[in-house]
Amino acid sequence: MAGECVPCEGPDLKDMSEEELWDLINDNRHRISLGVRPCILIPYLRQARVLTEMDEDEILSCHNLTNRSMRTSFMLDLLRTQGRNGAVALLEGLMIHYSSLYTQVTGHKPSTEPSRFSGLIKYSELTEYLVRAVTGMQKELQEARGEASRMTSRCTSLESEIQQMIEQEEKSRCLQSETERMRRHLCSLQREVTKLKDEKCDLYMRYTAAIEDKSATNKRLHDLNLQVYQLQTELQKVQIENEFQKQRSLRRASLAEMPHLKEEIQRLRCELHKAEKMDPAHQDILARDLAEAIDSQVELAEQLRRYREENEQLLAEKQGLTDQKECLSLQVQQLTLECNVQQQKSAMIHKQMNELQAERDQAYQSRDEAQAMIARILAEKDTLRCQLVELQEKVFSLQAKRRPRRQQQQQQQQQSSDETEVNWGSRRSSCEESSYSNRRRLCRMDAINPLSLSSCQSESEDAAVSSVRSRNAEPPSPDSLRRRVDSLYEGSSVETAETDSLSDDFVFLPHVGTEDTHTPRLLYSKESASDSLSKTTPPPFLLRSRPKAIRISGRVLSISFQGEALLSQLVVVGGNKTGVFVHQVTEGSTAHTVGISAGAQIVQVNYEQNQKALRMVLEDSTLEEAMWALGQVTGLCTLSLRPRQDDYEALLQQLHNSEISSGDSFYVRVNLTLPAGPSAGLAVSCNDILHVTNTRPGGTEDSWYASQVHPCRLLDLQSGTVPNYYRAQGLLIQAIENMSFPTKKSRKAGRLVSQTKEKTVRIVSTVHQGRNPLWVSVEDEKSGDTTAPKSGVTLMPYTLVSPHYPPVCRPVLLLPTVLGRVLDKKLAEWQGFQLCEPEMLSSCEHAAQLQRSEILEESEQGTHCCYTLQGVEKVMKKGIHCVLPLGLDCVRRLHRGNIFPIIVFISQSARSTRKLRSKLHRHSQSEEQLLACSRSEEPLLDKLPCLYRKVAPDSWCDQTSLLTHLRTIIWEEQKKIVWVEPDLW
Repeated sequence: MAGECVPCEGPDLKDMSEEELWDLINDNRHRISLGVRPCILIPYLRQARVLTEMDEDEILSCHNLTNRSMRTSFMLDLLRTQGRNGAVALLEGLMIHYSSLYTQVTGHKPSTEPSRFSGLIKYSELTEYLVRAVTGMQKELQEARGEASRMTSRCTSLESEIQQMIEQEEKSRCLQSETERMRRHLCSLQREVTKLKDEKCDLYMRYTAAIEDKSATNKRLHDLNLQVYQLQTELQKVQIENEFQKQRSLRRASLAEMPHLKEEIQRLRCELHKAEKMDPAHQDILARDLAEAIDSQVELAEQLRRYREENEQLLAEKQGLTDQKECLSLQVQQLTLECNVQQQKSAMIHKQMNELQAERDQAYQSRDEAQAMIARILAEKDTLRCQLVELQEKVFSLQAKRRPRRQQQQQQQQQSSDETEVNWGSRRSSCEESSYSNRRRLCRMDAINPLSLSSCQSESEDAAVSSVRSRNAEPPSPDSLRRRVDSLYEGSSVETAETDSLSDDFVFLPHVGTEDTHTPRLLYSKESASDSLSKTTPPPFLLRSRPKAIRISGRVLSISFQGEALLSQLVVVGGNKTGVFVHQVTEGSTAHTVGISAGAQIVQVNYEQNQKALRMVLEDSTLEEAMWALGQVTGLCTLSLRPRQDDYEALLQQLHNSEISSGDSFYVRVNLTLPAGPSAGLAVSCNDILHVTNTRPGGTEDSWYASQVHPCRLLDLQSGTVPNYYRAQGLLIQAIENMSFPTKKSRKAGRLVSQTKEKTVRIVSTVHQGRNPLWVSVEDEKSGDTTAPKSGVTLMPYTLVSPHYPPVCRPVLLLPTVLGRVLDKKLAEWQGFQLCEPEMLSSCEHAAQLQRSEILEESEQGTHCCYTLQGVEKVMKKGIHCVLPLGLDCVRRLHRGNIFPIIVFISQSARSTRKLRSKLHRHSQSEEQLLACSRSEEPLLDKLPCLYRKVAPDSWCDQTSLLTHLRTIIWEEQKKIVWVEPDLW
């Protein structure tokens, strides 16, 4: 109890000589030099007159003393010159200000009982010093509280700035998506222009062919017309000759007419000759041919004019599309610059967010330190008040004993009392009048002098003794960080009852008719003192004005009680995102009796199981994990509770509005293919990412409620129930057994899976044993008592993942390694890609970077030419993809440097390797080596802590199409979120 010193070991300090005292101090000189601040002890040492003002100035202001340890050591040297008084004063100062250090040095518990002091300081001066020390501590407490409030406001402003930065980042992402959309639109316009050009060429070809066909047709028609004209001419000649022969045969009879006929024939021949020269039919044919030729020429000229107009129109459209292309190119460049600026801003924002988080953590730490200091000051204040009340009671008893003498020698006794005793009533009244405005909570009511209360009788000895303590301990400010809800702490355990402290308000009653029911818990342990008090006139009874409050360090209350069937006493809500809260408490249960109420967060559970102490921290646990832990409690348990009523009410409001279904929220990677269940089941495939939002949906114990995640944004897509960890683990083991020992049903399912070319399982194991490896909050108090073998592994159907958003272009790793060596240089020749080059390092640089794990791979064995993280970062800072000519071993080293590569595995078959035969031969590789490398590296992909992209062997036909397909895949992967698993080993 307060005011009692129980020696642990060693003799009494009063019986020790000067040399023994200083030997004791020198043995602990190092501990004192590190743990003591001279500015705290010097006021007491000055009061004890073992240090002068000059010594104080020399200790605190000497330039040669550069740190606190040197100042403390110099102070010890000055006290050594004061002999025994210096040692005693030092130890008394440690007893007042550094109680734990005093116990370590002397082996005694600290006590401020007047009999424990050496008498270097008078009682009145000691009391004044203690009051000043309490006042200084309260000022420091107020300053710490003000600093905590300023840090809180600073955190609020920083959080608002973070929200604004997040909105700006979202706008930059929208601009980037708009840029990509315009780029795709530009590509489609270019393809349409190419199609128009092809159609124009086809029209020109058809026009030329039509002209050639028409010329040939006209030529053929002209030849046929000539042949018809010749045939008609010959027919006319035959007819004329036939008529001539007829006339000749008719006129042959008359020979006399012969000369005349000859002349006639001659004349006809002449006319015939002239007719032949000027044939109108021939002229008509020629005229008709000429007219047809002129018409065809006009028609051709019209067609040529139309084609020229179409050509001019196409040229104008081409010019317009070209101008539009240039405008879009300028816009793309501008948007690219803006995206780069936004990416830099985002990187800066992330950096500032990290700094803000560090400042927030520092503010929280300062707040916790301030709270710890408040608790320590309150405890010291309670101790001092106990001592003050005890001294007051002793003074009252002495005054009662000297009452007859004081009546006879009142004037002489008044002078002696001014020198040797303390006038407690007047001193307390003066202290109240001077510090009432600053320390309102420290104000007491004036005590009544027992000499003036002749009618006061000793009715209850326990009541008189119990008046030394109060029932509530609060900081001297109404808005204290230590304020608690009274209903939460009523009826606490015996452990918390021992931490009671003194109250600030006492009410003095001269007559008491009933006993206090709480006095047995607060009695003095020194029976002699109570007996001596009971024989004399007792001081007035002190009635507690408020119910007690429990002071818990770190804002956490620990309550011990019998937790048989704890889940029947408590109903909990929440999860790993919001915390696990007490929702309902069964009326009349043990939990209700000790004062547990709704709205308290369960931070930790301590209990015993199979004679082994277990501890489970539920601050970040899921609802399923918390209910499992609470269900394991079968006897005495200790619950650590933190009051968070505002957060609890916000959680209930969200649950009522159906904004969330529980307080759980985490992301997992699925390691097996699961079909859709019978009732609202969600079908998932291996390597899918799920957002688990409820680990106990509808009170079921074997299912989770989860949603599939958008690959590019943190958006929930299709939702449903999936098996929980244990049931999924059983399904995983069953799937592995079916693959190892196939049955008829499993063979049919295997054929269906092989037809869909979908991966069935992914073997992932961890060294975490026993319970769910996703649970990391269950700990044994004695870690040496482990029953699970340390050499085994556990198959994991789900693995936890965390999202990452790379701000710049990610590196590219092509697998298998043999094919990657062939395609790396070709891919690096494309715009936006660059091959990573090795660096030549000196021996010192090589050793230093090798120690820091910054060397990814050595280019040549035995030399210091290596691929390093700095080389990859240099390429990434240019805003282009770095092509890595490395293997799978570099992935984890890149992840340690926060670099997340795009991993593309090109599956191989005997047919696909033949397509690359010539390329492989140029690099001194064969098809068999490529197939062997592919088969050896494909199983290693499942051990990577991130997702990868696989290219089917029948999705490309040659090297050019493969590179084009790879470029499209890289562009798609760059937009996706990177999901990374923690190191399971």
